[in-house]
Amino acid sequence: MHTRVIQLLVDNTSGVLSRISGLFSRRGYNIESITAGVTADPRYTRITIVTSGDDDILDQIEKQVAKLIDVRDIKVLKPKCSVYRELALIKVRCEANERQGIISMADIFRANIIDVSKESLIIEMTGDQEKIDAFLGLLDGYEVLELARTGIAGLSRGIKDVTYLD
Repeated sequence: MHTRVIQLLVDNTSGVLSRISGLFSRRGYNIESITAGVTADPRYTRITIVTSGDDDILDQIEKQVAKLIDVRDIKVLKPKCSVYRELALIKVRCEANERQGIISMADIFRANIIDVSKESLIIEMTGDQEKIDAFLGLLDGYEVLELARTGIAGLSRGIKDVTYLD
């Protein structure tokens, strides 16, 4: 099993995300994460999908997605030629005497404390999945009350891979 990050440029129309996720569902393909947002041109949406399977399944996913009418461009974001980021919001239970230890760990990982209450902190962290997983591993002795992760957003490096749509 391999993991592949696929980036789509699609028309910014209602139902496009539903049609893409429906294709995955009908074919029994797995979506590990999916992010979507409007591009610099509001006519188009950039969708980043992380999926897994053997090489034949991953190739089939690309072919099937490329056939969808709203899809204008599809590319595989290879790890060495791309930049991936994920956002995580982590709510941790902590007493006043534990707070400084968590804040120090967050500082090391370049995370931000975005909310403090008597019983908890909310930490905002951006980075690759491994960085976020490593930070969560260090929080093992604390109670993580809630966790929200966005999934991967990514772009290819440089300008040679930029897609221009009319």
